[in-house]
Amino acid sequence: MDSASSATPSTTPQPTARHRRKVATAAALASAVEWYDYFVFGIAAALVLGHSFFPSGSQVAGVLAAFATFAVGFLARPIGGVIAGQLGDKRGRKPMLVLALTLMGLATTGIGLLPTYDTIGIAAPILLVTLRIVQGIAVGAQWGGAMLMATEYAPEGKRGLYGSLVQLGVPIGVVTANSVFLVAGAAVGDEAFASWGWRLPFFVGVLVLILAWYIHTRVEETPEFRAAERQLAAAEKQADTQRSPLRSILRHHLGTVLLAGGSFAVNTATFYILITGVLDYATRELDMQRTAVLTVSLLVSLTQLALIPAAAALSDRIGRLKVYTLGAIGLLVWAIPMFLLIDTASLVWLAVGTFVTSCFLSIMYGPQAALFAELFSAEMRYTGASLGYQISAVLGGGLAPFLMVLLLEASGTSMAVSGYIILLSVVALASIAVLAKRARRAAAEEAAAAAAPATRPQPAE
Repeated sequence: MDSASSATPSTTPQPTARHRRKVATAAALASAVEWYDYFVFGIAAALVLGHSFFPSGSQVAGVLAAFATFAVGFLARPIGGVIAGQLGDKRGRKPMLVLALTLMGLATTGIGLLPTYDTIGIAAPILLVTLRIVQGIAVGAQWGGAMLMATEYAPEGKRGLYGSLVQLGVPIGVVTANSVFLVAGAAVGDEAFASWGWRLPFFVGVLVLILAWYIHTRVEETPEFRAAERQLAAAEKQADTQRSPLRSILRHHLGTVLLAGGSFAVNTATFYILITGVLDYATRELDMQRTAVLTVSLLVSLTQLALIPAAAALSDRIGRLKVYTLGAIGLLVWAIPMFLLIDTASLVWLAVGTFVTSCFLSIMYGPQAALFAELFSAEMRYTGASLGYQISAVLGGGLAPFLMVLLLEASGTSMAVSGYIILLSVVALASIAVLAKRARRAAAEEAAAAAAPATRPQPAE
């Protein structure tokens, strides 16, 4: 397992505590607004996009088409991760983060302005899919940039905690997206909401452009990247070659990338099942009220604001993989009870089932940013960490709501969805076991190398 120290060379000036906090806050805000824009689409897909952009005689077919468009964004995320990773490892974390925010702001605002199928026909779903692809590329580029801005500025021993500030963007994005939809629905009424009110949450995307400008003008590049950039520039000058982070990853570290993706797919799948799949299932199949289900999702997401940094801070003390494994085991054990509680169609039991699941998601998500960053050295970290994360998004998150509808229709029982989560949990635990074995081997080799000089025969005096 590749590892990178959080310490920077002595020639690199150490940032002040105030500057660290400013950068961490900017990275967290970037993550929050980016994820807000991304999640707004998922909520709209569950509630209105099927009818507005994919009209058909079947309600299920419309929902499937909307969720398929939702999944397209995930398929585009590795593209954003690769492009931004290559450039981010060569040119810097900050420029790629600014570019990602700009793309997301433009795409999200564009979706809010799109005419529906009734207005422009087949062009409407084509444009919707195109803008969703741009959203996917943007979020694929954003995560690595925001995560590295935070973790590479972290003080010694607090990389997990600083990385979790970026991870908080997910629950903040969910809470904000649900809140805006609740307010929009209450303000305009059901008929107007279905007609035009659903567009209002997308216009918040304009704020992303303002944040992009702030980061571009007020935030400096990370110390670790500047140090790695100087070292690699000198090496390339001597060798007269140009490095390719992607080529290095694919040649020497592809196994690590795949293990990272496999370890996290269950988290992304379960998360999107909770915030998108369950919203559709509870309102369409269980006849629960949209406002009530959105409120439960909002309140459950609020609890993650405390759980994610707590899990990350614990990982700084006892190790990333120990905390990470606990979350994966929890998802495995709770997959069946969660849907048994949801199927009661009781708002209370829905809240209990999703809250416990959210706890296990938070336990995994808290240390994940620092864990993925530490799998790769600084000169290829953006590319490697982004690829691992976005592969997990494709394998888990993007297809999860779509597969949930298919599994429910094919089997007639939510236990099929539980089985899907259990399968991904087993994959996660197997991947974590291999990563842990590699970590132990790397630690043993490092200890042996450190002890080697002391064991060499001393020359006779």
